[in-house]
Amino acid sequence: MKKVLGEERRTLLLDILKSSTEPITGGELAAQTNVSRQVIVGDITLLKARNEPIIATSQGYLYMHTSSPAVLTERTIACSHSPEETEEELNILVDQGVTVKDVRIEHPVYGDLTASIMVSNRREVKQFMEKIKSTNSGYLSELTEGIHIHTIAAQSERALDEAEAAMKEAGYLIDLTD
Repeated sequence: MKKVLGEERRTLLLDILKSSTEPITGGELAAQTNVSRQVIVGDITLLKARNEPIIATSQGYLYMHTSSPAVLTERTIACSHSPEETEEELNILVDQGVTVKDVRIEHPVYGDLTASIMVSNRREVKQFMEKIKSTNSGYLSELTEGIHIHTIAAQSERALDEAEAAMKEAGYLIDLTD
Protein backbone atom coordinates (compact mmCIF):
# COMPACT_ATOMS: atom_id res chain seq x y z
CA MET A 1 0.00 0.00 0.00
CA LYS A 2 1.21 3.47 -0.90
CA LYS A 3 1.81 6.01 1.86
CA VAL A 4 -0.81 8.79 1.80
CA LEU A 5 0.88 12.17 2.12
CA GLY A 6 0.14 15.41 3.98
CA GLU A 7 -3.04 17.28 3.16
CA GLU A 8 -4.43 14.36 1.15
CA ARG A 9 -4.02 12.15 4.25
CA ARG A 10 -5.71 14.69 6.54
CA THR A 11 -8.65 14.96 4.10
CA LEU A 12 -8.88 11.16 4.06
CA LEU A 13 -8.75 11.03 7.88
CA LEU A 14 -11.63 13.51 8.07
CA ASP A 15 -13.66 11.45 5.59
CA ILE A 16 -13.02 8.25 7.55
CA LEU A 17 -13.93 9.86 10.89
CA LYS A 18 -17.02 11.62 9.53
CA SER A 19 -18.37 8.37 8.04
CA SER A 20 -17.90 6.37 11.24
CA THR A 21 -20.36 6.20 14.10
CA GLU A 22 -17.80 4.41 16.30
CA PRO A 23 -14.45 5.68 17.57
CA ILE A 24 -11.45 4.67 15.43
CA THR A 25 -8.05 4.08 17.01
CA GLY A 26 -4.91 5.86 15.89
CA GLY A 27 -3.47 2.47 14.96
CA GLU A 28 -6.41 1.73 12.65
CA LEU A 29 -6.08 5.14 10.98
CA ALA A 30 -2.32 4.62 10.62
CA ALA A 31 -2.87 1.25 8.93
CA GLN A 32 -5.43 2.75 6.52
CA THR A 33 -3.03 5.53 5.48
CA ASN A 34 0.24 3.57 5.70
CA VAL A 35 1.89 5.93 8.18
CA SER A 36 2.86 5.65 11.87
CA ARG A 37 0.42 6.22 14.71
CA GLN A 38 2.54 9.23 15.74
CA VAL A 39 1.93 10.84 12.32
CA ILE A 40 -1.82 10.33 12.91
CA VAL A 41 -1.55 12.02 16.33
CA GLY A 42 0.08 15.02 14.63
CA ASP A 43 -2.57 15.08 11.89
CA ILE A 44 -5.39 14.98 14.45
CA THR A 45 -3.74 17.87 16.33
CA LEU A 46 -3.60 19.90 13.09
CA LEU A 47 -7.25 19.09 12.30
CA LYS A 48 -8.33 20.11 15.82
CA ALA A 49 -6.38 23.37 15.39
CA ARG A 50 -8.59 24.00 12.33
CA ASN A 51 -11.62 23.64 14.62
CA GLU A 52 -12.63 20.21 13.36
CA PRO A 53 -14.77 18.70 16.14
CA ILE A 54 -12.65 15.61 16.73
CA ILE A 55 -12.34 14.20 20.23
CA ALA A 56 -9.99 11.57 21.53
CA THR A 57 -11.76 8.96 23.62
CA SER A 58 -10.40 5.88 25.36
CA GLN A 59 -11.73 3.87 22.38
CA GLY A 60 -10.20 6.08 19.69
CA TYR A 61 -10.97 9.24 17.72
CA LEU A 62 -14.52 10.37 17.13
CA TYR A 63 -15.89 13.11 14.87
CA MET A 64 -18.63 15.04 16.68
CA HIS A 65 -21.28 15.82 14.09
CA THR A 66 -23.01 19.10 14.86
CA SER A 67 -26.36 18.03 13.42
CA SER A 68 -26.86 15.01 15.62
CA PRO A 69 -30.15 13.22 14.82
CA ALA A 70 -30.87 12.57 18.50
CA VAL A 71 -31.09 15.61 20.73
CA LEU A 72 -29.37 14.83 24.01
CA THR A 73 -29.84 16.65 27.25
CA GLU A 74 -26.83 17.12 29.50
CA ARG A 75 -26.19 17.52 33.20
CA THR A 76 -23.14 17.97 35.39
CA ILE A 77 -22.86 15.82 38.50
CA ALA A 78 -20.32 15.97 41.33
CA CYS A 79 -19.01 12.62 42.53
CA SER A 80 -16.61 11.12 45.02
CA HIS A 81 -15.29 7.57 45.33
CA SER A 82 -12.10 5.54 45.44
CA PRO A 83 -10.20 4.51 42.29
CA GLU A 84 -11.35 0.91 42.86
CA GLU A 85 -14.98 2.03 42.52
CA THR A 86 -14.54 3.72 39.11
CA GLU A 87 -15.82 0.81 37.03
CA GLU A 88 -18.87 0.39 39.25
CA GLU A 89 -19.60 4.13 39.03
CA LEU A 90 -19.39 4.17 35.24
CA ASN A 91 -21.55 1.03 34.96
CA ILE A 92 -24.20 2.56 37.22
CA LEU A 93 -24.39 5.56 34.90
CA VAL A 94 -24.44 3.71 31.57
CA ASP A 95 -26.97 1.21 32.95
CA GLN A 96 -29.36 4.17 33.31
CA GLY A 97 -29.01 4.94 29.59
CA VAL A 98 -26.62 7.87 29.91
CA THR A 99 -23.35 8.64 28.20
CA VAL A 100 -20.51 9.71 30.47
CA LYS A 101 -18.90 12.38 28.33
CA ASP A 102 -16.01 13.48 30.50
CA VAL A 103 -14.42 13.79 33.90
CA ARG A 104 -13.28 17.11 35.36
CA ILE A 105 -11.33 18.04 38.46
CA GLU A 106 -10.17 21.31 39.95
CA HIS A 107 -6.40 21.10 40.36
CA PRO A 108 -4.69 23.51 42.79
CA VAL A 109 -1.98 24.40 40.24
CA TYR A 110 -3.49 23.81 36.78
CA GLY A 111 -7.09 24.83 37.50
CA ASP A 112 -9.84 22.87 35.73
CA LEU A 113 -8.58 19.68 34.07
CA THR A 114 -10.98 17.81 31.81
CA ALA A 115 -10.57 14.47 30.09
CA SER A 116 -12.91 12.88 27.58
CA ILE A 117 -14.39 9.50 28.53
CA MET A 118 -17.34 9.00 26.12
CA VAL A 119 -18.72 5.69 27.38
CA SER A 120 -22.35 4.71 26.79
CA ASN A 121 -22.49 1.00 27.60
CA ARG A 122 -20.75 -1.70 29.65
CA ARG A 123 -18.57 -2.81 26.72
CA GLU A 124 -17.16 0.72 26.39
CA VAL A 125 -16.68 0.94 30.17
CA LYS A 126 -14.75 -2.35 30.05
CA GLN A 127 -12.57 -1.04 27.20
CA PHE A 128 -11.93 2.18 29.13
CA MET A 129 -10.93 0.25 32.25
CA GLU A 130 -8.67 -2.08 30.24
CA LYS A 131 -6.97 0.94 28.65
CA ILE A 132 -6.35 2.49 32.10
CA LYS A 133 -4.84 -0.79 33.34
CA SER A 134 -2.81 -1.61 30.22
CA THR A 135 -1.23 1.85 30.13
CA ASN A 136 -0.73 1.90 33.91
CA SER A 137 -2.52 5.26 33.98
CA GLY A 138 -4.12 6.87 36.98
CA TYR A 139 -7.47 8.59 37.27
CA LEU A 140 -7.78 12.38 37.39
CA SER A 141 -9.83 11.97 40.57
CA GLU A 142 -6.76 10.54 42.32
CA LEU A 143 -5.36 14.09 42.28
CA THR A 144 -8.35 15.36 44.29
CA GLU A 145 -8.90 12.53 46.79
CA GLY A 146 -11.71 11.09 44.68
CA ILE A 147 -13.70 14.27 44.09
CA HIS A 148 -14.60 14.88 40.45
CA ILE A 149 -17.33 16.07 38.09
CA HIS A 150 -18.90 14.25 35.15
CA THR A 151 -20.86 15.65 32.24
CA ILE A 152 -23.55 13.09 31.49
CA ALA A 153 -25.91 13.08 28.50
CA ALA A 154 -29.12 11.20 27.76
CA GLN A 155 -32.23 11.26 25.59
CA SER A 156 -34.35 12.63 28.44
CA GLU A 157 -34.28 14.47 31.75
CA ARG A 158 -35.85 11.37 33.28
CA ALA A 159 -32.82 9.24 32.38
CA LEU A 160 -30.55 11.86 33.95
CA ASP A 161 -32.75 11.94 37.08
CA GLU A 162 -32.59 8.13 37.32
CA ALA A 163 -28.82 8.18 36.88
CA GLU A 164 -28.47 10.74 39.67
CA ALA A 165 -30.75 8.70 41.94
CA ALA A 166 -28.70 5.54 41.30
CA MET A 167 -25.47 7.41 42.02
CA LYS A 168 -26.93 8.80 45.24
CA GLU A 169 -28.06 5.33 46.29
CA ALA A 170 -24.55 3.98 45.66
CA GLY A 171 -23.10 6.79 47.79
CA TYR A 172 -21.09 8.29 44.91
CA LEU A 173 -23.04 11.51 44.37
CA ILE A 174 -21.99 14.63 46.26
CA ASP A 175 -25.19 16.38 47.31
CA LEU A 176 -24.55 20.05 46.62
CA THR A 177 -27.65 21.13 48.58
CA ASP A 178 -26.23 20.00 51.96
